[in-house]
Amino acid sequence: MKNRIVKKIMRTLLLVIIFAAVGGTFYFLWQKAQPVITVYEIVTPTIGNVETKAVATGNVEPRYEVAIKPQISGIIAELKKEAGQMVKQGEIIATIKVIPEMVQLNSAESRVNLAEISLKQVEEVYKRDEQLYQQGVIAQEEFEASKANYQKAVEERNTAQSELEIVRDGISKNSNVSSTTQIRSTITGMILDIPVKVGNSVIQANNFNDGTTIATVADMNDMIFKGKVDETEIGRIHEGMPIKLTIGAMESRKLDAQLEYVSPKGVEENGAIQFEIKAALQVPEDAFIRAGYSANAEIVLKRADSVLTIPESTVEFNGDSTFVYLLKQEKPEQVFEKKQIEIGLSDGINIEVKSGLDKDTKIRGAAIQPEK
Repeated sequence: MKNRIVKKIMRTLLLVIIFAAVGGTFYFLWQKAQPVITVYEIVTPTIGNVETKAVATGNVEPRYEVAIKPQISGIIAELKKEAGQMVKQGEIIATIKVIPEMVQLNSAESRVNLAEISLKQVEEVYKRDEQLYQQGVIAQEEFEASKANYQKAVEERNTAQSELEIVRDGISKNSNVSSTTQIRSTITGMILDIPVKVGNSVIQANNFNDGTTIATVADMNDMIFKGKVDETEIGRIHEGMPIKLTIGAMESRKLDAQLEYVSPKGVEENGAIQFEIKAALQVPEDAFIRAGYSANAEIVLKRADSVLTIPESTVEFNGDSTFVYLLKQEKPEQVFEKKQIEIGLSDGINIEVKSGLDKDTKIRGAAIQPEK
């Protein structure tokens, strides 16, 4: 008796499970067959500014940057300035101790000795001719010739002595110019770098060598931006256009600049043709810009101020025509009507609406979520 009751209960449970599975399957199929209703975000036009830009990457550097090189070879004896200090034109940056070549030094000393010997000989002849002239023994013409020879000998001795001093000390005592052993700044500005140290050997610039750079000086009040623009955008920019510079090292601070140079020749980089541009930077008084800062330049190509705008994602493009979907009914279901509009400038996110909409119009935006 008990076994029959258990069997009856098991059959009942099995039938219930079967009916539940069949019913669930039919309900699932019925639910899948229902139409999907998509709910869209509702967007209204706004008044704003739209501008198209070309972007260039580059860095900020001084317009005038000068490498100071010595006019004579030798060894750095003293450095009077450090990198980061301001320097005026003509101010001494370093001094050089001349280390003469022994061949040149011996040759210069030999010329001095020969000039001294020649001078003594000519001087004796001159003194003798002077006495004879005073006694009326020789003519005035002969005495003047002797005097000229003496003056030439004195000049030759002085020249030889000056050449010896230049070889040995770097400058002559009788020279009216500044000593070539004193390295002076050629411009007023900031010292960006002093790549040499006391004791370093330096050489002067010549036909075979650029010479050793003692210091690099630049005018930090006159900065420019140098960057590259792709060939696809170079045709839309020109000198005089305003630029917004974003300098990452200055907490992404934006500075004003003006485009003043566009290269007439492009250079291939990574398979693309790039054109160099330069822009004059307007440095604020409260900002200190270091040479070499990387920056991004935004060049405003076109701009429309205080115009009616909508998100570009709400616009449907069909050939040369553009359309939006106007909201006609919101409940119980959203109903939209397709309408043609005239558009203007676009920045890739928002687009200008010239006609076809007003600021109170509601249009279809992006889909929010489907409802079943």
